[in-house]
Amino acid sequence: MARLSSEDRERLRAAFDRQLDVGLHEGAQLAVYVDGELAVDVAGGTDGRGNDTTPDTRHLVFSCTKPYAGVGLHQLVEAGELDYDDRVVDHWPEFADGGEKAEITVRQVLSHTAGVPASDLDQQPAKWGDWDAVVEAMEAVEPQFSPGEQPAYHTFTYGWLVGELIRRASGQPVDEYVQEHVFDPLDMDRTAIGLREGEEDDVALLSGFEVFDRCRDPGEGLGIPASESAAAFNEEAVHRAVIPAANGVGTARDMARFYACIANGGALEGTRLLEDETVAEATRTHAETDSDGTLSRPARYALGFWTGGLANDMFGSASHERMVGHAGLGSVFGWADLDSNVGFAYVTNGIREESWEHAARVAGLSDAVRLLLD
Repeated sequence: MARLSSEDRERLRAAFDRQLDVGLHEGAQLAVYVDGELAVDVAGGTDGRGNDTTPDTRHLVFSCTKPYAGVGLHQLVEAGELDYDDRVVDHWPEFADGGEKAEITVRQVLSHTAGVPASDLDQQPAKWGDWDAVVEAMEAVEPQFSPGEQPAYHTFTYGWLVGELIRRASGQPVDEYVQEHVFDPLDMDRTAIGLREGEEDDVALLSGFEVFDRCRDPGEGLGIPASESAAAFNEEAVHRAVIPAANGVGTARDMARFYACIANGGALEGTRLLEDETVAEATRTHAETDSDGTLSRPARYALGFWTGGLANDMFGSASHERMVGHAGLGSVFGWADLDSNVGFAYVTNGIREESWEHAARVAGLSDAVRLLLD
């Protein structure tokens, strides 16, 4: 693959800057790894706290946390602590007393086909920092769909199920396990699942934009997301919770590094997170639907990742199924191109009600990267 030239980098920076210049975001970061090397690492705008956004500014990456936790579970499968086709109750007996729920497998949890896409806890942010409450809620939740029947995005439950499986299999809380076995080995030193004890809360604040508000200075909306579902994520208590599906904090540089590792078969700069065979299994499509039971749109799920190749997806207009990654609330997205050995991450702190707007602007930058690399 051709490397990005200095001119290519300038053109990509110009595309990045245009989104900030017209007011699509308050602050943003873009990072790209090519063939295992950091080729692009830019930032601009402000962090909602009165500071310039730099490549080191930490942001909430929302559901982009899901693949981080998923890789932790893949590692435990490699270690023989559990298997993809094990039932959850084989490792967590209290999860179900019987019936269909007892048949849910680890593979179904990772591929969003477990049939429990939501729980009462989803709307109770005051309890998100209480892992005992999380476990009790997962043990009480009843399936909405029969296991394996309907792909339905597990917005919060994915992380709580994966997190407790990691704890049961490893003996470590999910945030500690992923820190030790994923973030630290890859030198993702600005990334964690929730703030660590004693850390200052310097996470960029979200800025809100109303429906059909295409381009503006957030002004009075500073720190008040338009989406009520996101409002809790400016609270320090939520920044300090452990929500493996939703409250990772980190940078685009760290996320692109993670995807560079996945794109390179699970290894980067002498550090191996996963074996080639595990990467192949984790990144192939395991479930596909024309109408996701939660998102009500087409979706493709690998094991902890989304796969590309769908119309109007955030991977770009020319995406393919060998592109894997994940979106987070707002214009937050990361992907790995397994064929081209590219890791990409775009992170912002702007939230809009209309998700298609986010998809359009992220897809535009994804396309720009791929165009310049051709």
